[in-house]
Amino acid sequence: MMRWGKREGNTKRQLTISLLLAFVALASVSAVSVAWFTIADFTKVHSMSMEITSGNNLRFDLDPHEEIDQYVHTLRYTDIARRVQRDLGYDLRKVPLEPVTTKDAITFTYEDGKEAAKESGVYQEFMLHFMASKDMLVHLTSKNSKGKQDGTGITSANPKLPEAMRISFTVNDKTFIYDPGMGDESKADGSVVYFGLPDGKHMVLSDKNALFKASKDEDIPVLVHVWLEGTDASCTDEVREAEYSITLRFEGTDMNHQSLETEER
Repeated sequence: MMRWGKREGNTKRQLTISLLLAFVALASVSAVSVAWFTIADFTKVHSMSMEITSGNNLRFDLDPHEEIDQYVHTLRYTDIARRVQRDLGYDLRKVPLEPVTTKDAITFTYEDGKEAAKESGVYQEFMLHFMASKDMLVHLTSKNSKGKQDGTGITSANPKLPEAMRISFTVNDKTFIYDPGMGDESKADGSVVYFGLPDGKHMVLSDKNALFKASKDEDIPVLVHVWLEGTDASCTDEVREAEYSITLRFEGTDMNHQSLETEER
């Protein structure tokens, strides 16, 4: 009888453990599935602006040019929208982003694994062309230029939305993915670098936020993608109907990460 009671006790313990493991597995599956929100139709762009505030040392544009003076310091969201409509056939001011995911910031897929076409507008794609007046490293920075609120950031009345956003920059066969939820951290996975930025007051230009080297008077094409990362824990139905604003600011430094912003050409 004692032997049978011991065996019965072991069986009960094994059953309890099995049930606990099944519960944990179910909870994990639920956590993954809930990260993909289902009501994407109401998510819209409020505004996007892109600014380079580095004096005469660094400029950019939607097209390549022969001379740096043909490039600009600022691109407005309307400029980008017109280019996207010309190249891809949709108005990104009217087509809402939908949750997708990617491993390389080249191929984007839905939750079911089906590939999302760039012409669909569920993620945004456009090309920026940079030119520098001297050799430099180009960084993404959250620090504002003097008298402006133009440091890199994603703002929204919904605090979860910025953490669900991603912005990538692909240049010279290497991709840098800006993840607002990472803080001042970076990590590499093959040819892809994931990085965050601290707030502007604590911004330090370093290898963590350096995107590419720019040689004097050389046009450098940079492919940009903007998307809602479906696998992010913040990408749920709670961010539906959210409006948001994206600001990107680039800054040039020497090879030791010393700013060139105050220098003149």
